[in-house]
Amino acid sequence: MIRESEQPAVAGLPALFLMLIVLGACVLGIIGGARSGLPGMIVISAILVLIDILALCGLFMVNPNEGRVMQLFGAYIGTVKRPGLRWANPFYMKKHVSLRVRNFESDRLKVNDLDGNPIEIAAVVVWKVVDTAEAIFEVDDYQHYVHVQSEAALRNLATSYPYDTHEDDKMSLRGNTSDIAEHLKREIQERLEKAGVRVIEARISHLAYAPEIASAMLQRQQAGAVIAARAKIVEGAVGMVEMALETLSKQKIIDLDEERKATMVSNLLVVLCSDRGTQPVVNTGSLYR
Repeated sequence: MIRESEQPAVAGLPALFLMLIVLGACVLGIIGGARSGLPGMIVISAILVLIDILALCGLFMVNPNEGRVMQLFGAYIGTVKRPGLRWANPFYMKKHVSLRVRNFESDRLKVNDLDGNPIEIAAVVVWKVVDTAEAIFEVDDYQHYVHVQSEAALRNLATSYPYDTHEDDKMSLRGNTSDIAEHLKREIQERLEKAGVRVIEARISHLAYAPEIASAMLQRQQAGAVIAARAKIVEGAVGMVEMALETLSKQKIIDLDEERKATMVSNLLVVLCSDRGTQPVVNTGSLYR
């Protein structure tokens, strides 16, 4: 693999000033040779003018957060990152590579989650080039490579988790957004390592069931939510009933036999688990009549 090496370049302003002086001297030499009738001076001055113009082609500008990858006849020479006007060998080929932070949003992909349900998913990826040599020489088009590999990682992520789950110990795309984002960032980074790219952030920007099952899955979600809520209510109600019986027994408020305990448990569960306000009933008799 080709690794980046920073190449120092000559400051451009002094080089430009020197070449302008040489160019002016050569022009004066041509004029002086023509007046003095010295063809040799004219030829030498003309050759120096051509060399000076060729040297001027070595001037190039480096903007902040930008790199210039330099090659000489196909060989990698180095990368110039120091901003400003610079000068290097005019025969160097200088390729521009942006080092700025960039981001893109992937297309909405239609994939199946871990449970086999078709979903639509998209992500926003924030990235930057950190190794210009790898970005230029290891892949054909690093920007296209970033887009394709990010979408491939997103597809793989979507098939690794269910869309939603009511189990606390199980991860889902909708319920564990931070963990899912970290997993997505890590997987994209592994794919882009060879392209000299560092992933700064990756997050899901769109997540929904596919239109053909959206209504059915909404009903399923609602039913699942109701079941989960009922389970919590029953669990809490049983604990409250147990606490009530234990308190009555400790404080010796009333001595209940098994049948009365069963009646009390039944009444408390009805009151605590009902989704409507309970209606009081006055018992004018006894428990056994």
